[in-house]
Amino acid sequence: MDPVIVVGAGPVGLTLALALARQDVPSVVLDEGPGKDEQRPARTVVLNEDTAALLERLSGAPLSRLGFRWAGWRSMRRKQVMRQVRFGQTGFDETQASAREGANGRRGVAEDIVEASADLPPLHIAQHVLTAALREAIAGERLVKVAVESRLDALEQEKSGVTAHTRGPKSTWWRGSYLVGCDGPRSTVRKLQDIRFPGRTAVERHAVAALRAELPWPGEALLHRMPPWRTAGPSGGEITARPLDDGLWRLDWLLPPGKDLVTPDLLVARVRETLAGWTGGSTPPYDLLDTGVHTVHHRLARRWRVGRVFLAGDAAHLLGALGTQGLDEGLRDADNLAWKLALAWHHGPHETLLDSYQTERRAAVAARLRAADQVLPLLRGGKGLRSYVPGSARGHDALLADGHLGRGALGAPGAYSDSPLMPLPAAGETPVDTLPGTQVVDVEVTAEDGSFVPLRDRLGRGALLVVLIAPGTGVWERKHWMSAGIMPRLAAAVSALPRPAELLVAEAYPGAAAHTVLLVRPDGYLVTALSGVRPADLYAAAEATLGGAKQQPDTSDAATSAR
Repeated sequence: MDPVIVVGAGPVGLTLALALARQDVPSVVLDEGPGKDEQRPARTVVLNEDTAALLERLSGAPLSRLGFRWAGWRSMRRKQVMRQVRFGQTGFDETQASAREGANGRRGVAEDIVEASADLPPLHIAQHVLTAALREAIAGERLVKVAVESRLDALEQEKSGVTAHTRGPKSTWWRGSYLVGCDGPRSTVRKLQDIRFPGRTAVERHAVAALRAELPWPGEALLHRMPPWRTAGPSGGEITARPLDDGLWRLDWLLPPGKDLVTPDLLVARVRETLAGWTGGSTPPYDLLDTGVHTVHHRLARRWRVGRVFLAGDAAHLLGALGTQGLDEGLRDADNLAWKLALAWHHGPHETLLDSYQTERRAAVAARLRAADQVLPLLRGGKGLRSYVPGSARGHDALLADGHLGRGALGAPGAYSDSPLMPLPAAGETPVDTLPGTQVVDVEVTAEDGSFVPLRDRLGRGALLVVLIAPGTGVWERKHWMSAGIMPRLAAAVSALPRPAELLVAEAYPGAAAHTVLLVRPDGYLVTALSGVRPADLYAAAEATLGGAKQQPDTSDAATSAR
């Protein structure tokens, strides 16, 4: 069968090619560039826990060492610290709620806003470093071919496949089973398929600088609203500082509406003013490495699938008013689409399964865009509800902080609870802390070879995951309990599923009782949680997840085995 054609060699296109290769699907990546990326220290990305784990799993690269995980996060308004998060801990650290001596006098920290979090902090990494790691992984992957200096200019598709033409040093026709446009905001694939791309232009603009300096909060990211030294001007009323390794920082200044030119001299003046304001004196030594202007657009393609042609990443959507979300959503596109294309490539197309990519991902991104369009005018304007609701300023700061940290309406990953792949309710369902259609928690599991691995390590292989919650099994070798208790019946039920599935065992899962059985999609979303071994319910849920007909599960005592 012909390979999948991936148009675009940015992080989303390279991730999709690697994800397909992990599921034994060959691909051709059409790269219009020379095969390497310009080094731009001011062009960085922030990855949340799920997308950073996805990239580390696919690339095999130690991204946590190539990038930087924040030690903490703080939000400030004028001279006041409104909220502080310290990663790697749990609970609230009351000792940190005492007033702190700052460069602008005494900076108070409001009570109960110092949050100690056990969550894995976001990963901040230069985009050219990330892309280089993905390219290195692809260089050793026999199922991925990268064609450099190959710009798409024609596309034809018929029932059996897709034909694409590229121009460059070698004008060539390419034959593929499917084609995915990961070719950015000005997507040629989208234009050739005549797909509309409505939305809002220049929602926000940010002046950006990458520099090396010593700031008062090493390793912590900062959102500073209404800094006391600025009342107007190109820097606006909001500055974000995000640390990288080796004393590097990316600084973003929210610019006022309009198209005023940001000159190098003006930007240098803002750098000096900001550093002096933060350190409480004259401008400290710094090394300015790179600058730029980042313009945020909000757009959403009308269609993400036309026959055998799909869109992903910036070709399908533009978002990221906080400067951090665009790539996260593009990587989730790739993760969602890869396992569905792999199933279609190996077993033949199933329209419900392939259509679900657009249904799930477009809805998730649309919800993020709606939240931004509704909330940001209030957050940025300083008026509206804030004029009438006491304490709303702190709530606004919390909304912005959560967006930066991958939480809440502005930052959390979308859910697929309304997906056409969700099974019908079953009598054997049982509640756990993870809702069906949302991402599972990364717990330690025992794999089929007896090894202890994170659950996320078993994702992206094209197989469904069936996870039995069985406290106490961790102290025994797998060979001793595979033939004991309910395991033989569960193993038989798993082997009878419509597609291969991997049976895993976990000591515990949040909110799950003993003998709970979780069915997890290849991209890490929970399908259902069942109480005990219920072969009919498990089969029906798996069939629905793979795009099969939804049938009301048989809830008779004979069909649903005892717990």
